[in-house]
Amino acid sequence: MNGQHDAPSMKLKVARTLKWNVIDKVASQILYAVTGLILANVLTPAEFGVIGAILVFQAFASLFVDSGFSYALIQRKSPTDLDYSTVLWFNLTMAGGIYLVLWFAAPWIMTLFKGAPQELIPLSRVMFLTFILNGSAIVQTNRLMKRMEVKMIAVSNSVGLFAGAIIGIGSALLGFGAWALVWQAVAVAAVKSAVLWYTGHWLPMLRFSWKSLHSFLGVGIGMAMTSFLNTLFQNIYSYFIGNRVGVVSLGYYTQADKWSKMGISSLSAVITSSFLPALAEYQDDTKKFASATAKMNRFTSYLLFPAIGMLVVMAQPIFHTLFSSRWNASIALFQLLLVRGIFTVLTQLYANYVLALGKAKLNVHIELLRDGIALLAIFFTLPYIVLAPQIDITLGVRIFIMGQVVASAVAWIVTLVIAARLSHRNWLEYITDSMPYLAITLLALVPMWLESHIITTPWLLCLTQGITGVTLYLAINHLLGSKIQKDAIDYIKKKK
Repeated sequence: MNGQHDAPSMKLKVARTLKWNVIDKVASQILYAVTGLILANVLTPAEFGVIGAILVFQAFASLFVDSGFSYALIQRKSPTDLDYSTVLWFNLTMAGGIYLVLWFAAPWIMTLFKGAPQELIPLSRVMFLTFILNGSAIVQTNRLMKRMEVKMIAVSNSVGLFAGAIIGIGSALLGFGAWALVWQAVAVAAVKSAVLWYTGHWLPMLRFSWKSLHSFLGVGIGMAMTSFLNTLFQNIYSYFIGNRVGVVSLGYYTQADKWSKMGISSLSAVITSSFLPALAEYQDDTKKFASATAKMNRFTSYLLFPAIGMLVVMAQPIFHTLFSSRWNASIALFQLLLVRGIFTVLTQLYANYVLALGKAKLNVHIELLRDGIALLAIFFTLPYIVLAPQIDITLGVRIFIMGQVVASAVAWIVTLVIAARLSHRNWLEYITDSMPYLAITLLALVPMWLESHIITTPWLLCLTQGITGVTLYLAINHLLGSKIQKDAIDYIKKKK
């Protein structure tokens, strides 16, 4: 009886995990936003474009370092110390090997991007150190996520970003140019990893088990393939823009992509780290699993639609408030990427359902299908990417991204049907979970759009639209008796 009283329920564990994940993402995004705002007003689009080119290769390096085993650790019910140690030594070995390859490949990387300066070579060689530093902290992070104790993850992220902000902003103001972005990234990775190791109270065994590694291959390789394809199609757009149009256009795209991902990636990460451990617990109980997907669909939709919808409507006053007219060419790209992000978050949510059921190989097939659709979109829109850059530097890029919005919508439909079938629900039930929140969001956006035709001062328009949108959304949900909103408010009031 005592044990039952002391052990927190799964609902409370999820709520606490969700709370700290939200705190983490809000704090991180505030620090990230402030730093990004200052750097965007000091550095040029070309300097951001050079770093954007490096990040294309950085993304793949980070992916190969982990090889999907972090997902396998979370999915496994009771990983041992030997399991954790084996994955850590594998990650570090891969990181060292890949870094050596990329160090020698730096001159070749420079030739792939139109207008890239010679400086890209030393910049990339230092920037690539970050995936080694991040790779060293993967297991520490996963141990905390597995126990649904994510407080120190939030702390490490915030402390790392604060250190990176000081170094990045200081370097930019001292005239270091693109190097400011590099040293910022290195500082974030180093400090975050150091905090997790210092507070984690776990040291790896000096052992490596091929048997343990082999036991992760089913889920690990499946998720590695899925992540590889996902990463490929997240970064292939940066490659084509930089290769075909140049690093200046890539700089505008990088800014739009960065600011859009601040919300999209955060929401997706919160959902994955909060819901996946709980779903894994229900994988053997069909009824509970189906019920959990319904609640998770509603909660995700409750947050996703208003957040993205309001940002789309407020895009122009936000950019004008933060940057004046410096990054005007990024605004339309930002809006398109936000719309694509809606489908990205929902698709990732459904993919987590498939993963929680141990169907990692099916996730690979789903990703292959999604990427096939994306390839078709690239095939049809790539010829337009260089359209009239002298007149409108991002016109062709906008057409290129529009194709990906359509491809993402089709991929969402495919993943929806598969996930619904596996969770023993009808795909129409998934739609029914989400549609009320989309409808409420659209109602709240109408007066916000009207305000944009009345108020001309950017900061005042931002403030007015934000207050209007949030107030209307919460009020309509309250009047309609939204259980998701009521549960969230009750949890906040109890401060558990």
